[in-house]
Order: sequence, then structure tokens, then C-alpha cells
Amino acid sequence: MFKSLRARIDQKYRTIPFPISDPVLPERYTGRPALSPEKCDRCSECVSVCPTGAIALRKKGITIDTARCIFCAECAEICPKDAIVFSREFRMGANEKAGLIENGAERKPISALNKKMLRTFGRSLKFRVVSAGGCNACEADINVLGTIGFDLDRFGISYAASPRHADGLIVTGPISMNMKEAVLKTYEAVPEPKIVIAVGACALSGGIYAGHAETCGGVDAILPVDLYIPGCPPHPMTILNALLELLDRIPRRNG
Repeated sequence: MFKSLRARIDQKYRTIPFPISDPVLPERYTGRPALSPEKCDRCSECVSVCPTGAIALRKKGITIDTARCIFCAECAEICPKDAIVFSREFRMGANEKAGLIENGAERKPISALNKKMLRTFGRSLKFRVVSAGGCNACEADINVLGTIGFDLDRFGISYAASPRHADGLIVTGPISMNMKEAVLKTYEAVPEPKIVIAVGACALSGGIYAGHAETCGGVDAILPVDLYIPGCPPHPMTILNALLELLDRIPRRNG
């Protein structure tokens, strides 16, 4: 036992210092798209390789809808003008889908809940996580937030085993038809007021399943959504940052 205690003391404090300072992300991390519309020559190569139709060529230049993007980076690789680059910025997410369309402009931070909601949820917020037909990648990164490195509980945010004990839902997956009723019943079981958060490309837009007859095409097709978190799957830091911005727990900054 003493050896175990000694080993734990030697390990010291291992939780990341975020939001005081940013974490060091892996070299292979693919973050927020950084667009340079002035470089685009409208060759449409990027549009042709995008598997989810997230890229559009508009009058003012290229745009990427991160609600649909699966961050495969094929568009960046094929672009001959380097008009698309995937940055290492993990801060993404929006209160409305329109805020998820990247066009080269600075990111608009997520708006915090209103004062009444912050008084209710600001210090203690419990979510029921619902997997609605996804591949479990988003669920894995949501679970990672409970590990010692991220320690989600230190912010007063945790997961509940029952929707009746929860303050809101975190929903992943495109909402398969088999899960539609279960999601609706789970939502109804959460007491008012409640929050709904959609995590991952499938939950935001249907992702690679968009348009499939056996899916609903995302959470907002059947429920009101308060926060959209893009990614396939979103990095745990993207999820954590979005939750803290919603709770007004970190200093405001642009990506």
C-alpha cells in the first residue's frame, strides 16, 4: 500500500491546467479549418472530393460547413492554392448552425446561457448521454472527459445515469429511426429547464449518413438544440471548451 501511495505522490498533479493555459495537442490533430478565400481560383477540386458536401463555392469565396465536415482534410490536400488549411485550433462550436459555417472570418464565441440558466446550472450541471446510432467515437471522447487528464467534474459537470436526474442531454449519432422514440422519451423525462447539446457531425447534420432513409438527419430534426459541437469525432478539448463557454466559465477569446 505504501508503495502505491508513494507512486501516486511521485506522479504529482496530472490534470491539464486548461482553461488557464492551452494543452499541447498531438501533431496529427486536425482542428478548425482556416480558409483563405482570396487564394481560391474556384477550381472546385475541393468540392468534388468532399464526402459530405460540406464545401460550397459562393460569390465571396469558399465556405466549409463544419456541421457536415468530417475533418478528413482531403480538401486541403487537393487544393493547389492552399486556400484550405486545417489549423490546430480546437475552439469550435456554436449556438446556431449558421455559426458553424467557416468562411475565413474570425470565430464568434459561443454565447453563454442567460443569467437565470447560469444561476441554475452554473455550478452543477448533469447530462444524460444518449448514443443514437453513431459509431461510438464521439461517445469515447465524451467519456475521456471523465479521466484524470481532463477531470470534467472539477467544473461541476458530470453525467447522470437517469434522465430524471439530469439537467440536459448530450446526444451523439444521426438519430436512427430505431432510436428516435427513445431519444424523444429521454428528452421528455428530463425536468425543465433543460439543455440539449449535439456532439459530432452525425448529430449535427447526419454526417456521412445524411439523407439516409433510416436516419433523422441530426438532433435538431426532432429536438431544440442549445449547443452544436462539430467534429468527427470532436476532440475532448473541443467538447470541454464548448461546455465551459456555454457556462461562461472561461475568458472570451477568438480562434
